Amino acid sequence: MRKLVLFTIITVVALCFAASAYAGTIKPGQKATCNDAKSITLEAVGTSSDGDRGNANAVIWKSSNATTVPISLGPTDNQGIEGDGHVGMANKHSMGRKSVTLTSQPEFSRGDSIGDISGEVRITNTGTIDMNVTCG
Repeated sequence: MRKLVLFTIITVVALCFAASAYAGTIKPGQKATCNDAKSITLEAVGTSSDGDRGNANAVIWKSSNATTVPISLGPTDNQGIEGDGHVGMANKHSMGRKSVTLTSQPEFSRGDSIGDISGEVRITNTGTIDMNVTCG
């Protein structure tokens, strides 16, 4: 009986570690959680239902300093302006980012930085497309 209980506990712990390494794909309105991650990667996946938008929006709540931070990814959006050869302006056009990675900041004590991702971090998809969340 003790071996079965020990095996069950080890299995549950292993599943928890595996689940925390990859939080998965979250659809609009869904949430994911990372605990004590060294890095968190958010990635825009696909386009909106009408096919014209690729924006991924998320709200990130951090337990370390009880702050909420919005993040927007727009891989299909034009950023900046295109240069015009008639006036000699350089091209300043670029496309938005498909993913962003938040990294831990061990040089700060817990809660000192607005970018601190120690402790529990909750990611809520507030956009119109799915997002991949990876906790590292």
